[in-house]
Amino acid sequence: MDWLVNFSSTILIFIAAIFILVTIHELGHFIAAKIFGMRVDKFSIGFPPKIFGFKKGDTEYVIGATPLGGYVSIAGMIDESMDTEFVDEEVKPDEFRAKPVWQRMIVITAGVIFNVILAVAIYAGIALHYGETVVPIESMEGAYVSENSVAHQIGMQTGDRLIGVNNREVEHFRQLLNPAELTGRELTFLVERNGERVTLSTPPNFLDLVSKDGFISQENYLPSSFSAVQEGSPAEQAGLQGGDKIVAVDGEPVNYWVQLVEKIQSAENTLTLDVERNGERFQVSLAPDPETGQIGIASPNPEGSFSIEQLNYNFGEALGVGVERSNDALFGIVQGIGKMFSGDISVRENLGGPVAIANVTREATERGGWLGFWNITAFLSVTLAIMNMLPIPALDGGHFMFLLYEGITRREPSPKVRMGLQQLGFILLIGLFILVTFNDILRTFGG
Repeated sequence: MDWLVNFSSTILIFIAAIFILVTIHELGHFIAAKIFGMRVDKFSIGFPPKIFGFKKGDTEYVIGATPLGGYVSIAGMIDESMDTEFVDEEVKPDEFRAKPVWQRMIVITAGVIFNVILAVAIYAGIALHYGETVVPIESMEGAYVSENSVAHQIGMQTGDRLIGVNNREVEHFRQLLNPAELTGRELTFLVERNGERVTLSTPPNFLDLVSKDGFISQENYLPSSFSAVQEGSPAEQAGLQGGDKIVAVDGEPVNYWVQLVEKIQSAENTLTLDVERNGERFQVSLAPDPETGQIGIASPNPEGSFSIEQLNYNFGEALGVGVERSNDALFGIVQGIGKMFSGDISVRENLGGPVAIANVTREATERGGWLGFWNITAFLSVTLAIMNMLPIPALDGGHFMFLLYEGITRREPSPKVRMGLQQLGFILLIGLFILVTFNDILRTFGG
């Protein structure tokens, strides 16, 4: 039954996110068309079959059963319906084709613009309502770097302190993992080592490496102390208490929490721990639980290891945060797509379709509740804007290219050419949809 509940929640959360994104996108087209006096025949959220609909004025409003998109049917426009019956008729003043090119360009791009505005609004709303919890870089000392880690592969050493990315120092830890920075052409990290600054270069496939094995998290900076001991655990039976610090395991010095966890997990027999408590040291011996491989201690509280600040924003500041986050997401996605085309990162591991989107949305919601849901919805809104502006016939970007051609040459592409390219675009999109869905399934089930 757990799988059924999990599957149902995934579908419902996915539909909710898609409904919001598609509604805002199509609303952009609808409002722009109305502003310029164009007749809108249909406003549909979802594709057929129709679940619900009503007509008001010239427009039929429809909810479709297939929640993977939507469309606004504007009179006098060759769109997804492939309707060309109007082509030989006299042009009416309220038709799309009767309006100036610049107005038609605005109508075509309005959906994308609204998606970007939605992302800015969501990010700004989150900043205004929740503020932001940040960890200042200056409060963090050196990190633990495992010899098998990606960080070690690029030249980091235990004790290094990350202070910047792409030759730019940062104030807060989260800025080190900015998507716009991580997807840049040449990614470098700046570390402080023994009082000196060292620049570390990364390989072209760095993002593929960290997507599998991770990079550096705040956990790498935590000391080898622990905040609590589980009742009945080997640690409690050995007399350990919350607040103790383990300084050596089997005679080997230990300074970091991640390092301590690695030592415990790799243990095969009884461990001898050197423990520090209230300035005094003593030794205990214990064996990890044979089923879990753990000794029953909880990680140290980050607040006691480095300072954590709560930033609160007024309306203007929150709006600035919204613009900044949307900009970072936009450049991160565009540059990431570029890396896929150049072969620097794996298409199979990074190209996702409906299944991947549904899974990511559910996971974000489970981890962060409504905050997680709105964060991923904002990111997907930027993604939808970018995808729609790809110069593929049948997408907004394809329509825009037709209009750009018309604006430059002063003549409209023939309906026959447009229809042929539209059909080709649909075939391409269907093929891409099948590819990404198949890729999602293979990735999900480990194929």
